[in-house]
Amino acid sequence: MSAFPAPTSEDADQAGPLYLTWDDIGIATTALAQQALAAGVPQAVVGIVRGGLIPAVWIAHRLGVHDVRTIEVTRTTSDAVNAAKTVPTVRNPASLGDLSGLDVLLVDDIAGSGTTLAHTAQMVRGLGPARVRTAVLSVNRANWPAGSEPHDRIDHIARLTTTWVVFPWEDQHDQL
Repeated sequence: MSAFPAPTSEDADQAGPLYLTWDDIGIATTALAQQALAAGVPQAVVGIVRGGLIPAVWIAHRLGVHDVRTIEVTRTTSDAVNAAKTVPTVRNPASLGDLSGLDVLLVDDIAGSGTTLAHTAQMVRGLGPARVRTAVLSVNRANWPAGSEPHDRIDHIARLTTTWVVFPWEDQHDQL
């Protein structure tokens, strides 16, 4: 099993993409679950589709949370390394159902600038939950806004890096 850095560590600069393994994802979701648990077990876990769905399910299992929901928000124009970004687009927000009064953990795979996560968290807050926390497997600081720190805008982070991250579920489509 590969060693996943502590939640506040940062990978050294890399020339190319960082390829994560399924073991890395397991270690990262365990770290995020432990961070979330320290602030209390959420009542619902929401995964941002597509990339946040797998970590959301793994984190929910680790926390014993049965209420797992999804919201589709897209910002990257393709799965290609360094793909262009667009304005976050939400599809089918009604899929979240009633979140009134719930403690919600919102999960995504990656945050580059934090825009998708912030936009989605604001939309979820509008649905009336008691609390919304955010969690990501990795923050790519290469595009992070100057003058702010990821931990100021994201509650739970497993990894900080300065390069494009390729997740195991993304790498598989090339092998079809």
